Amino acid sequence: MASAVYYASRLLDGEPDPTAGARPAAELADAAGTAITRGGIGGAAALRLFDRVLAPATRAQSGPTNLAYIPAAPTRAALAFEAVTGAANIFAGTWEAGAGAIHAENEALAWLTRLLGWPGTAAGCFVSGGTMGNLSALVTARSAAAASRPRPAGGWKLVCADSAHSSIKSAADAMDVQIVTAPVDARGHLTGAAVSAVLDSTAGVFAVVATAGTTNAGLVDDLDAIADACERHHVWLHVDGAYGGAGLAAAGVRHRYAGIERADSFIVDPHKWLFAPYDCCALLYRDPEPARAAHSQSAHYLDAIDRDVHNPADLALHLSRRARGLPFWFSLAVHGTDRYSRAVERTLATSRQVADAIRASDHLRLVTEPELSVILFERPGWSAGDYARWSARAAETGSTLCVPTQWNGATVLRMAFVNPDTRAGDVIDVLNTLR
Repeated sequence: MASAVYYASRLLDGEPDPTAGARPAAELADAAGTAITRGGIGGAAALRLFDRVLAPATRAQSGPTNLAYIPAAPTRAALAFEAVTGAANIFAGTWEAGAGAIHAENEALAWLTRLLGWPGTAAGCFVSGGTMGNLSALVTARSAAAASRPRPAGGWKLVCADSAHSSIKSAADAMDVQIVTAPVDARGHLTGAAVSAVLDSTAGVFAVVATAGTTNAGLVDDLDAIADACERHHVWLHVDGAYGGAGLAAAGVRHRYAGIERADSFIVDPHKWLFAPYDCCALLYRDPEPARAAHSQSAHYLDAIDRDVHNPADLALHLSRRARGLPFWFSLAVHGTDRYSRAVERTLATSRQVADAIRASDHLRLVTEPELSVILFERPGWSAGDYARWSARAAETGSTLCVPTQWNGATVLRMAFVNPDTRAGDVIDVLNTLR
């Protein structure tokens, strides 16, 4: 135990290895050998195996030059308290078992609620990630619709754009509902006019999913106009802010979220751009009662639960849950919300500096104007193979992690900035290798 705690403290003091990455399964199996045996291999051997073989075969998410997918940049305070949370072994599904932890989580959720402009009666809980958050919110939306009107002859439907996160399709498949795709505008936004047209012509829609910060391009849909359409048709509005919801903390981009205060449900992943460790998604409801009606589980062994207090198990598709929001709460308590806002603003400033350098370059071109901290750009004349080879070399050398994506049918490069420690100058130096 002492060795494991000491090892964790060394990780907190160290810097991630930018060249670390996955190894082939057969090669890793040979290197790791068999650790699970009838007699055990002992703490020292198990820790040595993790340190020398297993950990180096994982990608460092918090490296300042990791700009692929949506990386993570947890504060050291959050990482340290993740160890405390695990050691405390709290069941945080019901108030009776985890009141203190739930109170702290609720304080962190209340800060997010204020950023949304929602009333103090709003509530939510932390779940594992955006997939579970989106699924739980949509289950709530369908339950609310079913309570107010008969099941439509053609089945229930939800509306979203092609730019919606892949988890929306997964949720629809799991719920056995249909997706009706609304077109985006020329710049890639879901608009109120497009949603309204679909709602006018489609029966059985129980929810519209809008995105506040699309994963691929960092775009914020036209939330206010979409909310207008949902209100006219009495349809639930869910906003997926898994990545981009953190921008609510930055005054410089807050205007892009106009209308989000009218959403019925919302998610944001603190493990993305709010500096918490994996795994942590905040799921919030403007009115939590439909969520309680949809998710509260009933069984004789649950009869003693006090339903008049806040039970996170009643607000999402789960019962057993750990207090995964505590590291986020601890970091907020340590640093203060003002510092969080400055950190988000700093990453936005870094992304703008890099975008400006791309505009000024003679060998690169922005393919769309960035709205948050995702940048899409191209190297004119390059093929998909050129991008893949450059990306692989950059990853192997540790200079950066930047992978290609698709935009309007073409292969481009994509960078996502969520780490305040990322320096624009370092990124610009890497971009020069694209010449």
